[in-house]
Amino acid sequence: GGGLELALAADIRVAASDCQIGLEALTVGFPRAGGLQRLTRAIGRSRATQLLLLEGQIDSATALDWGLVNLVADNASEAAWQVAGSIASRGPLATRYAKDAIRHGLEMPLAQALHYETELTILLQDTNDRAEGVDAFVNKRAPEFSGT
Repeated sequence: GGGLELALAADIRVAASDCQIGLEALTVGFPRAGGLQRLTRAIGRSRATQLLLLEGQIDSATALDWGLVNLVADNASEAAWQVAGSIASRGPLATRYAKDAIRHGLEMPLAQALHYETELTILLQDTNDRAEGVDAFVNKRAPEFSGT
């Protein structure tokens, strides 16, 4: 219940292969922390309603199929650390702007979202990280981003 509500605030969710996932909203009161809103945005109205009113809980394979989690692993903690390492290896500015474009773009009409994404791309053009990324690509080496 509370764990899922917390996880729904994350960009990437990893689940253990043997876990059960659900919101206890209707059995223990009402969800806290915007759980219903995030759940519906993550898996859609129909599946959110099914989970709450019919299923109660789903297994990790179903959660993966529904898009509620991004990865299922026997050792979820180890897998989560690998995901974190992968994210950390990318350019921090580009990562932040990409997340902003996704998050805010979904709330905008398409034309406005495309314009917003272009503005973010322009902001990256004069950064040290972009220069480092281009140089690393040209020289076939791993980039060393500074976040500037």
